[in-house]
Amino acid sequence: VQLQASGGGLVHTGGSLRLSCEASGRTFSSNYMGWFRQAPGKEREFVAAFRWSGGSTYYADSVKGRFTISRDNAKNTVYLQMNSLKPEDTAVYYCAAHSGIYHTIHRYEYQYWGQGTLVTVSS
Repeated sequence: VQLQASGGGLVHTGGSLRLSCEASGRTFSSNYMGWFRQAPGKEREFVAAFRWSGGSTYYADSVKGRFTISRDNAKNTVYLQMNSLKPEDTAVYYCAAHSGIYHTIHRYEYQYWGQGTLVTVSS
């Protein structure tokens, strides 16, 4: 599975951005698509995930109510709509996928990773 992330940029506090992650290759081998982020000097952390079968979604507490993960099956693309952005959302955002049968927030359980896309929220 190959993943291509895009959509990062610079936005002011309270603004919005939409990240995209296009999957190609053996996409049927992944059950979950997720987004992680890594701020400077911090560990990579879970943001949101989507289960292809059934459409269940999962969010970190820090983004609930502000971020929405969704998909476009025809385009094999998963989106992360980010609203009400805060300076603490500044990070490199990565999309990832895993073939496990259960949802997980642990990055080491994700087998496939895209390149990161930088999101900067200015105060």
